[in-house]
Amino acid sequence: MKRRIVVLLIILVVLAGLIGGGIYLVRWGYARYERVAYPIKYEEYVTKYAEEYELQPSLIYAIIRTESRFDPNAESAAGAKGLMQLMEVTYDWTQSQFSGEPEPIEHIFDPEVNIRCGCKYLQYCFSKFEDAKSAIAAYNAGVGRVSGWLSDSRYSDDGVTLKVIPIEETRNYVDYVLEAQKIYQRLYQPDGEE
Repeated sequence: MKRRIVVLLIILVVLAGLIGGGIYLVRWGYARYERVAYPIKYEEYVTKYAEEYELQPSLIYAIIRTESRFDPNAESAAGAKGLMQLMEVTYDWTQSQFSGEPEPIEHIFDPEVNIRCGCKYLQYCFSKFEDAKSAIAAYNAGVGRVSGWLSDSRYSDDGVTLKVIPIEETRNYVDYVLEAQKIYQRLYQPDGEE
């Protein structure tokens, strides 16, 4: 009887070790998966322009991931281009905001130029809207469209925050970006929080 109890205890200890080790391996594997799925790329440019335009690096990474999956040559069916998926009109507008000679349109695919222009436009969106959700929606759907939603009581109670985003694509976009931002903050703490 004692021998059975000892053998049973040994089996339980081994099983507990295997389960604990298995849980550790699953967590470790998932963390590795998340870092592959949510990479940090173009860090030099993201850091530089996040600081210059007073943006959170985690938000920039989240937008790049959502927009292009970090493909500098990405091009949407609608004509948005590069890492931060800029329309040519947005690219031209941001170029007009910089001093010096504007970059030619071909440079829209250059990672540094695209991130610089995307961050400038994102800063503009934040200058127009107090609420992050509204600013991110404006990055996707346009400042004019979001301004219209905010002035419509069906979509906003206070003219500052959106209670409803009427376009499903933009609604999903905002959700994806905000979720990706949380993951970037948790994985890398790129915004400087400890």
